[in-house]
Amino acid sequence: MSGILYLVATPIGNLEDMTYRAVRILQEVDLIAAEDTRNSLKLLQHFEISTPMTSYHEFNKIEKARTLIEKLHDDQNIAVITDAGTPGISDPGEELVKMCYDEGIEVLTIPGAAACITAITSSGQACRRFSFEAFLPKDKKDRARVLEEMARETRTMIVYESPHHLKATLAELEECLGNRDITICRELTKKYEEKVKTTLSDANAFYKENDPRGEYVLVIAGKSKTQVQQEEQMKWENVSIEEHMEIYLSQGMDKKAAMKAVAKDRGVSKRDIYQALL
Repeated sequence: MSGILYLVATPIGNLEDMTYRAVRILQEVDLIAAEDTRNSLKLLQHFEISTPMTSYHEFNKIEKARTLIEKLHDDQNIAVITDAGTPGISDPGEELVKMCYDEGIEVLTIPGAAACITAITSSGQACRRFSFEAFLPKDKKDRARVLEEMARETRTMIVYESPHHLKATLAELEECLGNRDITICRELTKKYEEKVKTTLSDANAFYKENDPRGEYVLVIAGKSKTQVQQEEQMKWENVSIEEHMEIYLSQGMDKKAAMKAVAKDRGVSKRDIYQALL
């Protein structure tokens, strides 16, 4: 028999967000793998948890994972916690979980706080479909690729950012995405929690005069259906209707179906295409 790996969510600010189940699991497991043992010690002391801890962070996530797998195979139960929020969400945990699946070790999540969910549900932006981008890549090429993808994204997007890089990131976002709606969430669940629904242009103007403070979650509106349709229609501006028709006819479409496809591409009625061809 192997032990169980528990991914335990911890508060992102307010300690009252710790669940009863999370406290019980941390008390019962044999070992807690913490992203920062010094930071987590304060949490454990607050809830009178005396379980031994070991360090598990971004820089030892592969090597240390192998050690944790061995302990799990020795029938020890292990809980993973991060500095705040749910392990694996922009924090260590993902690689260890993959290895547990490869080794046939059971993985259970003890749900709780997650900054991305807390932000989007209270942002006033569309919540049904969203893309979680976490912190944008530091590498210039990777960052440029992600920003290009975000410019085409129709879902609401969530980005994490530190106060030191907020101004530069907001400027980049406006340059690549245009003047989108955005909700800037700051210090979520903490004493000075703040959420401002604005635009990228207005946000950049504000932070030119004011210094960012605290940890930020940016909830950015995706490209609207109208924008997508307009861009699709613009692609055909320099193509004649006859040339446009020939593209579909060459694919084996009959004339009626081709006219319907051309009308849809151009945002006009089939009758308009018929009259133009006449």
